[in-house]
Amino acid sequence: MSTKDKPFGVLAEFDNPADLMDAAAAVNKAGYKHFDTYSPFPIHGMDDAMGLKPSRLGWIVLAHGIIGLLGGIALQVWSMDLAYPHIISGKPNLNFPAFVPVAFALVILLSAFGAFFGLFKMNRLPKLHNPLFNSDRITKATDDGFFICIEAADPIFSEKQVTAFLKEIGATHTETIPE
Repeated sequence: MSTKDKPFGVLAEFDNPADLMDAAAAVNKAGYKHFDTYSPFPIHGMDDAMGLKPSRLGWIVLAHGIIGLLGGIALQVWSMDLAYPHIISGKPNLNFPAFVPVAFALVILLSAFGAFFGLFKMNRLPKLHNPLFNSDRITKATDDGFFICIEAADPIFSEKQVTAFLKEIGATHTETIPE
């Protein structure tokens, strides 16, 4: 079997966001794990319907922010008290209110880096090509189309059964996407 004959998945189109939400819940309930939905706007509650776990991105950003805070304070404590102790105007070397701007800037900087690179890693980017781009219908997902794609990587995937299942739950059009 050549790569051209191997399917990437089955793409199904639905009429409106409510139908897509119901379809995502039905696909999740049927036990499929490798599927995704596509719509021109966010649909509130879709992540619950798909059975998605909460994102770890917030924890990644928090960890990087804490590292930035501790790193900023440690850098200033080291430079002001240990490496280059200078008494200036009788002020103490460890003047923590003066440390706030640098520590705050490093919290923001490292949090932004954590968010950016964490998002890249979690989304497996850069992904230069997705087989869904070969479908002419998927372009409607940026305008007025509502789609769900069950991927062939799913352990219970069977092209004929998935196509029949998607039509049964209300798909107006189904299409097998080649790898």
